[in-house]
Amino acid sequence: MFRIGLERSFLSLCQKRVVFSLQRERLHVTRKFHSSSFRLQSQPPNRLKNNLETLQKKKEEQIKLRNRSAGYYSGAVIMFFLGLSCVAVPFYRYLCKRTGWGGVPITDARIFTPDKVIPVNTNKRIRISFTCQASGILPWKFTPLQKEVYVVPGETALVFYRAKNMSKEDIVGMATYSVSPDHVAPYFNKIQCFCFEEQRLAAGEEVDMPVFFFIDPDFAKDPAMRNIDDVVLNYSFFKASYNEGELEPIGMANIEMKATAA
Repeated sequence: MFRIGLERSFLSLCQKRVVFSLQRERLHVTRKFHSSSFRLQSQPPNRLKNNLETLQKKKEEQIKLRNRSAGYYSGAVIMFFLGLSCVAVPFYRYLCKRTGWGGVPITDARIFTPDKVIPVNTNKRIRISFTCQASGILPWKFTPLQKEVYVVPGETALVFYRAKNMSKEDIVGMATYSVSPDHVAPYFNKIQCFCFEEQRLAAGEEVDMPVFFFIDPDFAKDPAMRNIDDVVLNYSFFKASYNEGELEPIGMANIEMKATAA
């Protein structure tokens, strides 16, 4: 009994010490909180005002920095698209000449290897017809000197177009070209032509302009070309001028074309 009473007394004493420690810690926290609140309340008004002004200035500087960054990004985007517009036309021409995209025959001389100009042994010959038209504001007579030729893939052919300046002044012209059907263009290779170059004719001058071409031998291996017997090479002539060093047709999108006959 004495032992049990002693244990109870010991436990009671421990509980009292724990309660006392908790109360002491709570009192310490309460005093610390009141002390901090007192320091905040007792802060001088001028210092508080200065702190608020500093925070406001930092916020304004951050806003200005964001606006400045947005301006830089916008300027960079504008400059990028301006540069892109300057190179778009030359790049488009290069792409068409290289790949035959958009019905434009290939004119890149780097792909004209000797094995490409060996006629294919076949009885099927392809009829190549030649057409042309001139811009309504270009006073030139423009005609193909040959109406058509027949070739096999790999066989070279030379034809001529004739242009005559019917006006009493010197005029600069520029020709564009296309092949139809469009999907034949990658196989239509021009070794020499007068397209996309300055053609300056004096008043009353007449010139013959050559077109030297061949059909790629792979044409005969493509199943999609099996039923193609007729191909048309068409030229369009426009009045042209230089814009920042680049030769461009005048009013190409809004000009009525006049057809010419051989």
